Amino acid sequence: MSIALVTGGAGFIGSHLIDLLLERGERVRVLDNLDPLAHPDGESGRLSKAAELIVGDVADPDAVARALEGVDRVYHLAGIVGNGESMVNVRRSVEANSVGTATLLEAVIERREEIRRVVVASSMVVYGEGAYRCPEHGVLSPAPRSRAQLERREWEPRCATCGRELEPIAVREDMPLRPMSVYGITKRDQEELALVLAEAYGFEAVALRYLNTYGPGQALGNPYTGVGAIFAARILNGRAPRIFEDGAQIRDLIHVSDTAHATALAMDAEGAPGHALNVATGRAVTVLELAEQLAEALGSDLRPEVTGEYRAGDIRHCLADTSAARELLGFEARTVREQGLAELARWVATQAVEERGDAAAAELRARGLIG
Repeated sequence: MSIALVTGGAGFIGSHLIDLLLERGERVRVLDNLDPLAHPDGESGRLSKAAELIVGDVADPDAVARALEGVDRVYHLAGIVGNGESMVNVRRSVEANSVGTATLLEAVIERREEIRRVVVASSMVVYGEGAYRCPEHGVLSPAPRSRAQLERREWEPRCATCGRELEPIAVREDMPLRPMSVYGITKRDQEELALVLAEAYGFEAVALRYLNTYGPGQALGNPYTGVGAIFAARILNGRAPRIFEDGAQIRDLIHVSDTAHATALAMDAEGAPGHALNVATGRAVTVLELAEQLAEALGSDLRPEVTGEYRAGDIRHCLADTSAARELLGFEARTVREQGLAELARWVATQAVEERGDAAAAELRARGLIG
C-alpha cells in the first residue's frame, strides 16, 4: 500500500487530518520535530499510534529523504505558527517555514515520478488586510495601517484616495497578497514555492489558505497560537481574555474537523492543482463576541478586557469568500460555531496548562511591537 506523508502531523490540524486518513484505511507516515512551542512535554500529543512517526525536521534533507521513502502523496503542514512568534524569532521562522518548504520540495522534485500531489498549508495572513469596499472607489486591498494611525487609535483601514473608512468584505483568492508579518511572508513563500515548482517540474500542488482554525487539541500553552486557544487558556487559568484594539476586529473561525476535511479533499479533487484556496466558513464573528461566547461555553463569568493597545503585524478584519473551495473541492464547512465552541469548552475543561500570554505580551511590548 502506498503511503501518505504528513509533515507536522503531530500538530493540531495535522493530527486531526491523520485521524481522518486512518479512518479511510490509508497508511500514514508523519515527519515532525515535536517543537516545544506545540509540544512542551516533548511528546507527540494526540497523534494516533497507528501512524508511523519519524521525529525530524523538515529543513533536514536526510530526515526528509527517509520520510519520503515509498510515499506517493504529501500533506505539508509543518512550520512555526503565529504572527507574534515570527516577529520575535525572525530567522527561526524563516528557516522553519520557507527553508523547510524548499528542502521538502527539492526532495519531491527528485521523486516527482512517484509523488503525484503535494497539498501545502498556507494561511489567511498572506492577504494582509484582505478585501474592503470604498463607497466611492469600489473594492480594493488597502495598505497596512500605519503606526501613526494605530497610535491615534484609528482602527479602521481607510481609502488611500479619499480617506474614507472602508467596509470589510469577503476576500477572494485573486486579491493581492500583502502580508504584514514575518509569518505571513513565510506562508506566502510556502504556497508560491509549491505552485511555481509544481508547474515547472510537472507534479501537482494545491495550497490551502486556512482561516482561524479552532477545536480540541490546540496547543493551549502556546501564546502565539489561534485566538480561540489563547482565550481558552486564559479563562482556564481564571484570567480574563485580553483583546487588542477595540474588539470589533472580524474573524472567520473554522472548526478543525472542517479544515481537516478540506485538506483531505484537496489531495484528490481534479480541478484543484495549481490553485490556492480559502478554507473557511464565510461567516463573521468579532473578536469580542468570540471571547464572550467562549467564556459562556466554559461556564465562566469573566468579562473580556479590551486593552485599546495594538500589536504590530495584526490585521484588522479577515473574512473569506468560500466559493472557489466549494467549486473546486466540493467543500463546505459543516460545524456550526456554537457547537464547535461547546466541544472546545468540553475539551479545555479536561486540560491543565500554564498560560503564558502575559509573558509573551511583555516580550512583544519590550520590543516595541505592542503600543
